[in-house]
Amino acid sequence: MPAPRFVHLRLHSEYSVTDGIVRIEDAVTRAVIDGMPALALTDNANFFGMVKFYKAARAAGVKPVLGADCWIQNESDRDKPSRLLLLCTSRDGYRRLCELLSRAWLDNQHRARGEIARAWFKELGTEGLIALSGAGAGDVGLALLADHAGTAERLAGAWAELFPGRFYLELQRAGFPQTEALVARTLGVAVKLDLPVVATHPVQFLAPEDFRAHEARVCIAEGYLLGDPRRPRRYTAEQYWKSPVQMAELFADVPQALENAVEIARRCSVEIELDKNRLPAFPTPPGVTIDDCLRQDARAGLARRLEQIFPEAARREAEAPRYGERLDFEIRTIIQMEFAGYFLIVADFINWARSNGVPVGPGRGSGAGSLVAYALGITDLDPIRYDLLFERFLNPERKTMPDFDIDFCQDGRDRVIDYVRRKHGAESVAQIATFGTMAARAVVRDTGRVLDLGYNFCDQVAKLIPAQPGQQITLAEARKMEPQLAERERNEEGVRELLALAEKLEG
Repeated sequence: MPAPRFVHLRLHSEYSVTDGIVRIEDAVTRAVIDGMPALALTDNANFFGMVKFYKAARAAGVKPVLGADCWIQNESDRDKPSRLLLLCTSRDGYRRLCELLSRAWLDNQHRARGEIARAWFKELGTEGLIALSGAGAGDVGLALLADHAGTAERLAGAWAELFPGRFYLELQRAGFPQTEALVARTLGVAVKLDLPVVATHPVQFLAPEDFRAHEARVCIAEGYLLGDPRRPRRYTAEQYWKSPVQMAELFADVPQALENAVEIARRCSVEIELDKNRLPAFPTPPGVTIDDCLRQDARAGLARRLEQIFPEAARREAEAPRYGERLDFEIRTIIQMEFAGYFLIVADFINWARSNGVPVGPGRGSGAGSLVAYALGITDLDPIRYDLLFERFLNPERKTMPDFDIDFCQDGRDRVIDYVRRKHGAESVAQIATFGTMAARAVVRDTGRVLDLGYNFCDQVAKLIPAQPGQQITLAEARKMEPQLAERERNEEGVRELLALAEKLEG
């Protein structure tokens, strides 16, 4: 079997959000078909798709290379940042890139871009990271395109110093203006400074025929019409997935650049530990373990609850053994599954909310089946009275993170979040983000808008897609379920064009 000739080190998937329509599973499948031993995911300044990509690549026998296409702040003009591709060679590098990206988005946003300041590389170090120059979008490439060779050499030298033995000048032939001039000038800098070059291809979509769908995706994100002659055109029809054979033809004159792509992939070996919960340490009194703290708080809380629900001492004494037995069983299970800290953290901020005038719901979902939760004040429902099962919430046979459904009054919710930030540190607290995906009706309307087909026309087509509560109907299913939709698609060119484009973006 011949040695691999090329590995894609630059790929924007659907998780790049504003550009890129490559689905991760499809990219991994193509890598397998092309015999690539590795593949990189380098989304637009984020790691959103990393876990999904890591799992899919490893399951397919493809080595996952983790990285990001980063924005670098321009110190002299904030409106003209440059790009730098960063790839992780080790777990330390992965952590370092996580820190750089988080800091960029939290502390250094500009025009909806999270930008990395160059000074951070000296401050945080660059060990575990390989840097690729960004081709025509990097500062070295931009200087060369402006015919400022001296500036380009100075910038390349500075990056090489920051990333010793880990900085590569990037070569691309993806249909951009002045491509050959840029390749020639980049090779000149590489020879003069004795720096390695690497061939990359900026993949934004899989097949040549997907270019129009990709442009529609960009227009949906940025609010342009697809046919607007004045809209920015930052991508080319060449940015589809190219096979190793195609890349070998493109760079037949620089074979070392192809070999370096494979060599970089070899250097990148990151093991990510998944499916393991990492909970913060809940502060306990000196000499008291977190497990003992849970026992003490739960038993004290149950005593208070029993006084409330059984005011008569005789009845309370008769019922106490039943409640105590259930409480001890739950405590043993919680401690065995290492969730004592989780219960204490949740109880802490819920009780803070109640004592500070923020209304909290009584509890819903499977968490209402926990007597420990009731004793700690997390819920306000007696699970024994209503025959609720603790095992539906937490079960040693199925070790998954417990999940309390908690309702705070919207007027006080921010105060509770602020309390948690102050208690555990702002850098340790995040709100869960969700991705909005384009379902059938929404994608028809969005695609119709960028095609400038008119609201009423698109609305009529969208309303032909059946809506069933709790079920997401795809365009393929809608054709079968609604004969009128299939008929209009057969007879009307506008409907045919709309559905063909929408289907590529669906989901």
